[in-house]
Amino acid sequence: MADDNARVQVRIEADTRPFTDAMADLGRLSASFGTQLSGAMKDAVVGGKSLEDVLRRVGMNLAGMALNQGMKPLTSLVSGRMGSILPFANGGVVGGGVTPFASGGVVAAPTYFPMGGGRTGLMGEAGAEAILPLQRGPDGQLGVAAGGGGRGVNVVFNVSTQDAASFRKSEAQITGMLARAVSCGSRTL
Repeated sequence: MADDNARVQVRIEADTRPFTDAMADLGRLSASFGTQLSGAMKDAVVGGKSLEDVLRRVGMNLAGMALNQGMKPLTSLVSGRMGSILPFANGGVVGGGVTPFASGGVVAAPTYFPMGGGRTGLMGEAGAEAILPLQRGPDGQLGVAAGGGGRGVNVVFNVSTQDAASFRKSEAQITGMLARAVSCGSRTL
């Protein structure tokens, strides 16, 4: 009985910047909470303030931090809308609210942009729109760049069978299992 092992490698690429940004925000919030709590306890012990006053102050500060975090999307939305409308009111030039899309991106809300000849364009008016960078191929054709700069993930799928015939019989089942596992994994990235 010989063991046949099949090894399949799958490369999965993902943009983890939103997750990294969220974790950085969480780190800043937890550091701020620690500073608030330490200062409050110091005030209670050294300053002679009542524990109730100290905890009330910590609670108010935490509520303020939560409110600031909750308002960030609304603030971004309003400033983005105003920034996309106001610079062009008098034929102006794009200001500090410029978001570069050289590596691609998504426009989730209606956004104005300058065009040649002093015209103004509107994108995202019917919903989210993807911006894809174009690249010239070796044949000179212009098209969407299919490469990725992310780090690959290796997936090792070991299969042990009694003999080669057993492996061939279950090859379709194994392929389906692997495809489902990779599909499930790519959705969670």
